[in-house]
Amino acid sequence: MEKIPDWDTLPGKTAADKLVSLGIEKRRILDIHLLEEISGTYGIPVYLFFEDDLARTRTLESVQEEYGPVPEYERPFILLDNFLKFTRENDPSFEQTMKEFPLMVEIVNIGETGPAGNGRRVPYVTGLMPFLDELDVDSELPP
Repeated sequence: MEKIPDWDTLPGKTAADKLVSLGIEKRRILDIHLLEEISGTYGIPVYLFFEDDLARTRTLESVQEEYGPVPEYERPFILLDNFLKFTRENDPSFEQTMKEFPLMVEIVNIGETGPAGNGRRVPYVTGLMPFLDELDVDSELPP
């Protein structure tokens, strides 16, 4: 089994450089399962946005501040882990559907929030979910 490299040993000096070495970079479109794996392995929060304009024109901090009082499942963004947990709990066919029709997320931004309890800045990723009209699942299912 291949050993997973420690964050500090990944190539690059910045979070963006290190994430590129893992295949995450702006404008790249990635399977949500790959994002889940990297997020879990390295403890990197991935925020999924449902509104294009919000994802592209606002900072994560300003969006979090604005929508902080709004209940989590009513916000125009959600943490990847919470999205997947909610979806898996409420749709037993989710995993099978994702195997047949991978859910692809566009990487919009890579940044760092700072500092965590250990004094280090924490990398994060923001991604844009496909719009419902871009998901062509129903037309692919047999009648």
